[in-house]
Amino acid sequence: MKVTWNLDTLGDFVIMRSNGQPVYNFCVTVDDATMAISHVIRAEEHLPNTLRQALIYKALEFPMPKFAHVSLILAPDRSKLSKRHGATSVGQFKEMGLLPEGMVNYLALLGWGDGTENEFFTLDQLVDKFTIERVNKSGAIFDSTKLRWMNGQHLRSLPSEKLTELIGELWKSTGMVAESKGSFVEEAVQLLKDGIDLITDADNALSSLLSYPLYSTLSSPEGKPVLEDKLSEVAASLLSAYDSGEFTNALEEGSSGWQKWVKNFGKALKRKGKSLFMPLRVLLTGKLHGPDMGAGLLLVYKAGICGEVAPASHSGFVTLDERFNILRQVDWDSLNKNDDDNPANVKPATAHVC
Repeated sequence: MKVTWNLDTLGDFVIMRSNGQPVYNFCVTVDDATMAISHVIRAEEHLPNTLRQALIYKALEFPMPKFAHVSLILAPDRSKLSKRHGATSVGQFKEMGLLPEGMVNYLALLGWGDGTENEFFTLDQLVDKFTIERVNKSGAIFDSTKLRWMNGQHLRSLPSEKLTELIGELWKSTGMVAESKGSFVEEAVQLLKDGIDLITDADNALSSLLSYPLYSTLSSPEGKPVLEDKLSEVAASLLSAYDSGEFTNALEEGSSGWQKWVKNFGKALKRKGKSLFMPLRVLLTGKLHGPDMGAGLLLVYKAGICGEVAPASHSGFVTLDERFNILRQVDWDSLNKNDDDNPANVKPATAHVC
């Protein structure tokens, strides 16, 4: 769409204040011209400035760039995006855990598309595909949820070494791990990355893996069906396997040892599928949901013997030994009688990394 003005409405405008300081329109024109800017693309609210700047270009005999104006980015309530709607500076978005690649990709899609269903673009792809003709005339809504999703796509597309470096440095800076590098960090990043959209999410993801909220899970409405499925019997068999060394020996053998142990444990209890894995997940992780149980337990076991995880006061780490000690103290009779308000049913562990 082409915009025109009647020059009679412009009048004689100021380019230099009485104190000798040049005004915005003069400064930006000289700045852009001396940098040989060829295209000026900016928000529609700059339309009134464009005519003044064009006249300055002509008066100074600078080459005229091509001007284009796009609609404003709007808040969810369709008002102009402002500080009251959240972060507005590049620095703030960086502190939130956003990658430059994710931020650029999302901003490019606010009012533009390449005509396909594709939403994931690298910077090089955006440079190659962008055309001003495909910019929408209507204002685009800034959607923080979509931005988070987009950033997660870019985060998980990073080379493994780069992703491990970013998250490992975060974990060390926040006191979650003793060192930013090592086998534990590498394996933890690979296990948890699918649940991380912002770099800062990594702290909560690792904290959740290392924690053991058994009592809150058992006393929750969601945990009740698992509890009622003879969970105490599974717990007794699990403790027996641990006391005999059978369970620990299986973890020593890694993933294959774990899988073999689970299969034999299920046969002994005549359980399989959900009726086997849900009780085991609750008893071993203290949670109803999470990343791959076997891989997570192997990491917890490794963390308990390698010393790479920070003390519990920083990380909330509950070792495997401490988890089984908690299990021994569960009053199953009270739990099965729905005595959920009594925190003495499970005594919290005092966690220390060995």
